[in-house]
Amino acid sequence: MGEKKWYVLRTAGGKEKKAKEYLEKEIQRGNLQNQVEQVLVPVEKKFVVKNGKRVAAERLLFPGYVLINAELTGELEYVIRNLIPGMSGFLTEKIDKGIERRPVPLREEEVRHILGQQDESATAVAETEFDYSVGDSVKITDGPFTGFDGTVDEIVEDRNKLKVIVMIFGRKTLLELSFNQVTKE
Repeated sequence: MGEKKWYVLRTAGGKEKKAKEYLEKEIQRGNLQNQVEQVLVPVEKKFVVKNGKRVAAERLLFPGYVLINAELTGELEYVIRNLIPGMSGFLTEKIDKGIERRPVPLREEEVRHILGQQDESATAVAETEFDYSVGDSVKITDGPFTGFDGTVDEIVEDRNKLKVIVMIFGRKTLLELSFNQVTKE
């Protein structure tokens, strides 16, 4: 049995996850599990604040590509090139001056970089994107001051917090609130 290497597969844009599913089903159907170790669509996880709610989102690191760690045999190559909808084959190189092309495995340092990004993305706290700016009017939606209106005075990005000025009993009071405790008015 040969050595398993990482290869890059081209897919239709926006169809990476579907192509991965189809490929995994064809691998099962063709009983090729011993030749394939992993099929991967590299993504980055982040949180986005939309309408005052913190929503998880994924962003593809390499749109239009799927990675596969496999021992490349003729049968597996045929399945990838011909049986998977939305997949157009491998990243290849020309052999000599002929028309024939062969799949090129990723270099070891490229694999470590890509898998390192995946591990970081999985273990790191996802960063939050927000659409607040100083001076924005906000409404507090959570906590003891629910229902109060205020103005953003400062944004503390590294802690995902806003400093908001609120009128309480006729006096300006500075509150520190998380992004998901307020909505933009």
